[in-house]
Amino acid sequence: MNKNIFATTILILVISVTSIAQEKLWTLEECVNYALENNITVRKGANVLLSNEQDIIETKGNFLPSVSARASQSLNLGNQEVFQGQFVDRTSHNTNLGLNLNQTIFNGFRNTNLYKQAQLNLEINQMELDRIRDDISLNVVNAYLNVLFNKENLEIALAQVDFSKTQVEQVNKLVDAGVQPRANVYDAVATASLDEQNLTIAQNNYDLALLSLSQFLQLPYEGFQVAIEDIESPSAALMYNDVNPILEYAYANRPEVKVAEKNIENSKLSTDLAKSGFLPSVTFGYGFGTNVFFSNLTDDEASFFDQLNDQKSHNFQVNVAIPIFSGYDNKTNVAKTKIQQENRVLDLEQARLDLESNIQRAFTDAKAAYKTYEASKKAVEAQELSFLNAQERYNMGALNAFDLEQTRIQLVNAQSNLTNSKYDFVFKTKVLDFYLGKSLVD
Repeated sequence: MNKNIFATTILILVISVTSIAQEKLWTLEECVNYALENNITVRKGANVLLSNEQDIIETKGNFLPSVSARASQSLNLGNQEVFQGQFVDRTSHNTNLGLNLNQTIFNGFRNTNLYKQAQLNLEINQMELDRIRDDISLNVVNAYLNVLFNKENLEIALAQVDFSKTQVEQVNKLVDAGVQPRANVYDAVATASLDEQNLTIAQNNYDLALLSLSQFLQLPYEGFQVAIEDIESPSAALMYNDVNPILEYAYANRPEVKVAEKNIENSKLSTDLAKSGFLPSVTFGYGFGTNVFFSNLTDDEASFFDQLNDQKSHNFQVNVAIPIFSGYDNKTNVAKTKIQQENRVLDLEQARLDLESNIQRAFTDAKAAYKTYEASKKAVEAQELSFLNAQERYNMGALNAFDLEQTRIQLVNAQSNLTNSKYDFVFKTKVLDFYLGKSLVD
């Protein structure tokens, strides 16, 4: 009995957890945050930063001395000529201990420039990661708005199916009353069937939009749902009147421009590193050593530790290497880095041109989208009045079913165009917000 109670309890908990998971409605902010935390490209970018941090630690180590210890033990067995023509069986033990230290004093500022370059690479990759995160945020917003767009289209299709069913019932009543011919019933049923087909298409588009968003977030599609945020009648307040402030902000703050500027600095450091090949290098070395020797031929050797103390030696070195001729390696390396530096300047110019082009296009698209949205609103209002008038004429027998259907199709198309233009305008303004560094989830 207890086992049955336990099993029932577990089953209830599993069903409850599954139900809660399926009832989870993802908001736009949650979708964006989840993507930024879990996207594989973002996570790989974060790992690149961790690697850059290790590079900085490594280049810091170049300023420190290298220290190594050595120890060796040798054993020699066999005959050895002690005096000319006189050989003896000799066994000897030799122990060597030592410590070496090397320190770079000057190497043409190579270590300094390597350290600066490592720091700069960290900054560049951080900016690149910021750009990736921005792009992902914009893509999530687009996918989320696409879900809302298809949801509204689905609601329009549902409303048309309900209307068609009501229309079939009304036509049947009018036919039974002798006001309309029986053929109108067939037309009404055919229209209802077409609306059912359009509903299936709208449902499929909505499901595909959800699937696309769930895949982008790398979440299971099963049970995935979003919170339907009502976007009502966006106004002209969302529109920007002047593109210049957007351009000025983008030039000063967009990661792609900053990355291009930092790449110029990086190329200058590469040139300095190449020039270090023309400069002398100075290193300092210190060595400490001692040894112990024992042989079976003598009995008067000092003890192991006495020999270690008595045979200590110190060695100091200062090495200066002056480059004279490197087979044109240094010269060509400097020339190549200068060419690369010029390319980086061109990259900055191209980045600014691309940014200006994208912003100008986004600004123009947003203005056109707003005009289209305003025109679509007027078209819907006009088509609604036209359809109401057509319904009244149809009910009075002054309009045939074909003409009524044509009027209804025009209304449905106008409503779909309005929905499309609304979300298009909202997204285009989000793109401008994106270039201005504003939050995309507000």
